[in-house]
This record gives sequence, structure tokens and C-alpha cells, in this order.
Amino acid sequence: MANKNLNKAKEAKKDEFYTQLEDINNELRHYREHFRGKTVLCNCDDPRVSNFFTYFAYNFEFLGLKKLITTCYKNQNIDLFSQNKSEQAVYLTYEGDKNGDHIPNAEEIGVKPLKGDGDFRSKECIELLKEADIVVTNPPFSLFREYVAQLMEYEKKFLIIGHQNAISYKEIFPLIMQNKLWLGYGFKGGAGHFISHYEDKATAGDHREGMIRVSGVTWFTNLEIKKRHEDIILYKHYTSEEYPRYINFDAINVNKTEEIPMDYDGAMGVPITFLDKYSPEQFEILGKSLDLADMSVIKKRLGKLNGGPRFYIEKEGVPTRLYERIVIRKIKK
Repeated sequence: MANKNLNKAKEAKKDEFYTQLEDINNELRHYREHFRGKTVLCNCDDPRVSNFFTYFAYNFEFLGLKKLITTCYKNQNIDLFSQNKSEQAVYLTYEGDKNGDHIPNAEEIGVKPLKGDGDFRSKECIELLKEADIVVTNPPFSLFREYVAQLMEYEKKFLIIGHQNAISYKEIFPLIMQNKLWLGYGFKGGAGHFISHYEDKATAGDHREGMIRVSGVTWFTNLEIKKRHEDIILYKHYTSEEYPRYINFDAINVNKTEEIPMDYDGAMGVPITFLDKYSPEQFEILGKSLDLADMSVIKKRLGKLNGGPRFYIEKEGVPTRLYERIVIRKIKK
């Protein structure tokens, strides 16, 4: 129910979810040291409603930015301060306060036309990408794979919003394994409220006027942060009864990250939420169940398959399919 609108948007290729200023501030406060002297690009944003533009423009001097660039897709407003619609795609540049009022005024913001439609994949938008040091935005969820691939191709630092499901994408998971991408601090309660233009705005139990609630959204980044180097405190001891082995892979099952046993050195399958607390100094990632599960064993036992590759455990004599697991192993120190 919480993701109904997200799924509808993905099917329709509509991804106009605008991020709350509160959520941007809560995440960006952990990265202040990365921005001094840097050019920031927000290349999936309509600055009339984008709080990314607002955040960086109003914190330009505080962060010590060099330049802010925001690209705007066509059918948006060429004049930042009017309500007239235009077919013209534009990009905005801001290089800080000039008149001493500490407010980004119209005369201080350069509004320039784009020849194309403002798509982040277009040649002229790629030229702006090349100019940037750090990219910060909420890219279209339906184009997340392509978007990250472009950031990697041009070797950019980034802080972007995506859905937790992207962790298991074949294009994204190897980047996590290679420590080229990791999770940021995240949204409160693991869900974000986004400004939306869809009919159903939020779930009945968590309604905010004019907004859509999406569970499982998170921040993805390759900027170093403190939490990435903090070990999980382990306190439980291993027993074969509490940590059964998988039927179709040589590893034990751990249902919760906080229940990882302190005295087990072999391969362990943990939920994907483990990545929120993952430190590469404490654990190595070996793979995921989608790629490692031996489904021939399950087919032999059950005579059929109940879906795609996953790990199974024995439950009351019956092979039971689990949710996606990430396989990890403790690093010996």
C-alpha cells in the first residue's frame, strides 16, 4: 500500500517526486566538509519546486561552494520567479551573494536556455556534468540504473536518492561490493514523504497533505561519512539451533543485523537492511542470494520452483523460501 503510487509512477515513467527541505537538511548536515570550494550540480530538478536548489542557494556561503548548477527539464518555467509556462528547457547557475543581502535574488541567478529538453543524458547536460565536482539530486527512480552508470562513467562524487530495491540491481550491487557506492544516513523510519502531483497522496496511517509516502527510500553516495567506519556491536553467540544453515548454499541464516553472532567466522546471510550499518573494515560482502542460490537442490526437493533464486531453510521438514539475503563474512583483525 505504501508503495502503490511509486509503482504507478514507475509504470507510467513519471518520477516527479520533489524532496522535502527537512529531509535534505537532515542528510546534508553530515557532509559539510565535502562541499567547500566545489561546484554542485542538481541535474534532475525544477528549481521552482526543487528544495535541492533552495538548500544549496541559501547555504552557498555557509558551505563555501564555488558554484551551483541546476538543470530544468522542458515544459518547466524559464523565469524562476514567474508563473508562465514555457516549452524551453533551461539551466540555472548561482555563484553566491553579490549585493550583501544573503539571499539568492533573481539578478544573481543566471537563467540560460538549453538547446535540448534538459534530459541528464543529453550532450549539453553531460557538459555541465563534466564541470561539476559533486552531484546531488533525486533522480527518476525508473532511470536509476542509467543515472548511476553515468555518474560512474564520469567519475563523479554524488549523493542521490533511490529506492532500497536498487541495492539488488545487477548494475548496482557490484558497485557496493567494490566499495564504489554505499548508503548514506537515510530517511527517518526508512520512508520518505515527497511532494507529488498524484491523486493518492499518502497512506491513511501516515498522511501529509499534498505528499506521497514511499517506504524503503534511502540515500546512495560515494562521499566518505563517519557511519561507514563504525563497527556494529555484536553480542550474540552462535548456536546451530538459532542460526540454521541454508539448504541451497553453504552459509548460516541471520534474520536481523543486530543478531549477527560475535563468534562465527564463516559465511552468513543477512537482510539487505544490513547495508545501512555496513562497515568495510568489519565485514566483507561475498554476494547475494539472487546470484548464489543453488536452485537445482530446491527443484529436486520440491519438484518445482516457487519463484526466482533465493536461499531456503528447513522449517518443520519443509524447504522455506526467504527474502533476499546478502552474504557476508567477518574480517579477521
